[in-house]
Amino acid sequence: MEAIMAENKGRTKGETMRNSSEWVLEDRGADQFLVNRQVFISDDILQKEWDVIFRTCWIYIGHGSEIRNPGDFRTRKVAGRQMIFCRDKDGAVRAMLNVCPHRGALVCREREGNARGFFCMYHGWTFQTDGSLRSGPGLDAYGPKFDKASHGLVQAPRLEHYRDFYFINFDPNAVSLSDYLAGAKEYIDIVVDQSPSGQMEIVSGTQEYDIKANWKLLVENSVDDYHIITTHSTWINYMSNSGVDMRRPKGSLLPSLGAGKNLGNGHLTTDNPNYRGRPVARWISVYGEEAKEDIDNIRAELVARLGEARAARVADTNRNLVIFPNLVINDGSSVTVRNFTPVSPGLMKVTSWALGPVEETEAQRARRLHAFLTFYGPGGFATPDDVAALEAAQEGYAAWREAPWNDLSRGMYKSEDDQLDTDEGHIRTFWRRWKDLMETAA
Repeated sequence: MEAIMAENKGRTKGETMRNSSEWVLEDRGADQFLVNRQVFISDDILQKEWDVIFRTCWIYIGHGSEIRNPGDFRTRKVAGRQMIFCRDKDGAVRAMLNVCPHRGALVCREREGNARGFFCMYHGWTFQTDGSLRSGPGLDAYGPKFDKASHGLVQAPRLEHYRDFYFINFDPNAVSLSDYLAGAKEYIDIVVDQSPSGQMEIVSGTQEYDIKANWKLLVENSVDDYHIITTHSTWINYMSNSGVDMRRPKGSLLPSLGAGKNLGNGHLTTDNPNYRGRPVARWISVYGEEAKEDIDNIRAELVARLGEARAARVADTNRNLVIFPNLVINDGSSVTVRNFTPVSPGLMKVTSWALGPVEETEAQRARRLHAFLTFYGPGGFATPDDVAALEAAQEGYAAWREAPWNDLSRGMYKSEDDQLDTDEGHIRTFWRRWKDLMETAA
């Protein structure tokens, strides 16, 4: 490893690009795991990620609750492509490229709504909600061989869902979504079990913001509990002042630490005792005494439906779940669905939504949204701190030639089963999968 590190220091950009195996170095004998900082600043590496990660992995497109009724649609950019996520007139969920087959213009320019069909403003071609071509001015000019059936909107090669979370894949030969999600399904189930009917919904309203940093840094940050004490000291003080006991034995901050887990296929999670004041947990002081009875009733319903052990799993633990490559489900003080997409090596667009049980009362929903905004929101306690940290790191990577390595070796001497959430074993899970895909393509 030392020889490769020394050799890379003297190489030009082009020379380093030729050997992707040198971007991530792992020496188990020395308990060392390093990531070359070039992977955060290179245009060539990002282009390769588009080709071998975003084109071949299952990418989140939306939640079924966002398109409840026939004709409901959402337009969004997924894996660099403009897409229409909709429910057609027969109730089937569709994911179609938002690209007119005629001359390539966007067919639907609204962000969301309900429509009987989609209209291309360029030449007036119109399409049914299932994507089929309905009509267009003067189509007879194309002659008798014009095949109307072959001129519909292009469907995503694969569209599948798990517990109403919908994903698309541009590789028609990809493994099933169920197989791809692997151990992540267990943690999605814990989230959905909050609902008595098993039906969660995206709450109206979307948060959108940019981070001037590489997209992979938000993967790391989402499950990096090592940074909490320093980066989020303001939040820790707020929770302590609100009556939550943030102490640990031996004078350390935070309750007993949880685990970082490898869920397979690059997915990972933190799995912690709850310290975030969740609306379904016993830690209710941040919501005031007036919420106590309501929260006790929520817990009683969980116990009656799931049993004491499963109810405790749902209510008394929290998790930040990463579904490779770019979806995070934060199940902490609220449930946040966060998706992020690279724009350039040093810029990503982040979109996040609050998720909650369909049965929630107005007061319960208000508590959930309060938690969503005050912790995970772009103006909350956590996100501005995280954005500042990631952007500071991205600025530092300009010196990648002179200072080329990030060290992700924390806890590496331990077995995988003994990794804590403050160790970096679960983060190494992401990087091993990233490296495998990038090398396989090479």
